[in-house]
Amino acid sequence: MSHAAPQGRRARSSRPARRRKGRIALLTLLALVLALGGTAWWLYSDLNSNISAVDLDKALGKDRPERQPASGQNLLILGSDSRAGANASLGTGQAAGARADTALVVHIPEGRTRATAVSIPRDTLVTRPECAKDDGSTLPPAKRVMFNSVYSTAGPACVVKTVEAMSGVRMDHFMEIDFAGFKGLVDAIGGVTVTVDEPIEDKSSGLSLTKGTHKLDGTQSLAFVRTRHGVGDGSDLGRIGLQQQFMVALLGEIKRQDLLGSPTKTYRIADRLTESLTTDAELASLTALADFGRSLQAIDPSTMETVMLPVAYDKTDPNRVVAAEPQAGALWKALRGDQPVPESARKSPATGG
Repeated sequence: MSHAAPQGRRARSSRPARRRKGRIALLTLLALVLALGGTAWWLYSDLNSNISAVDLDKALGKDRPERQPASGQNLLILGSDSRAGANASLGTGQAAGARADTALVVHIPEGRTRATAVSIPRDTLVTRPECAKDDGSTLPPAKRVMFNSVYSTAGPACVVKTVEAMSGVRMDHFMEIDFAGFKGLVDAIGGVTVTVDEPIEDKSSGLSLTKGTHKLDGTQSLAFVRTRHGVGDGSDLGRIGLQQQFMVALLGEIKRQDLLGSPTKTYRIADRLTESLTTDAELASLTALADFGRSLQAIDPSTMETVMLPVAYDKTDPNRVVAAEPQAGALWKALRGDQPVPESARKSPATGG
């Protein structure tokens, strides 16, 4: 389902997609929540079976970017809009199957004291490489396909391969959480408080918020991070700003309640998350997730930043965007070189930033 602006009208974000420093990327949330330890560890052993796994090495083979010699890490995080199982009653729209509704490339440089998350707009036109499908057949490469369609066409491994092809950045790990897991997490912590500067009315999702501060439950939170009709002129680019705002509020609520300091509360959150969590094979256990989470403890959340992949409107279809050059190339080069993203790589022609 496209989240672009209506035909004949160029989509504009209601806010410039500028550099945003926040206290969270979804990586940190998952890592902190699942970095379980201490005397209550035995309580969590039964959660291992909840986690689904994707063997990236088997699925992608050797035709991948080289691993960087430094100890930095790159993680692809997907929020999928599957309509299957517990998700069936949570989607908006009638699209079959599942798509990558949200995508973040999270780069943790050597030393693991900071992190950068790059949001990839779902309506970005990309070149999809050749991918292996679950049934053993091969999906031929294709140009000018919507980024969020890759998931439904060939699964998460092909999304990883597509991101690696467009960025030249090797993804060391992969995480995916679906609608039900997101809703369950918010409900498990008793809701998340957000403040909106303008009213939001989205008949498609049913979200209705007046200007001001609101405490959202799981269903409302899901609508908040997915809404586009009630923000600006309805573009997907404006929605990315809401997602970033919500992630800041979510970690703030977890910290305020000291949820990670209580084994019982942590179990409740982990149970909800792992039921809807898919990772690469190397992370598909609580032990591996805990080790990975502990390796990130030196990261100061206040220094984390989230940027959007610089995009420009497609010259053929104004309802789609393409990676803007040379900005996008400079962004990916910085991540490959374990360097901070230069200011010149943050400018996005589609938003006037």
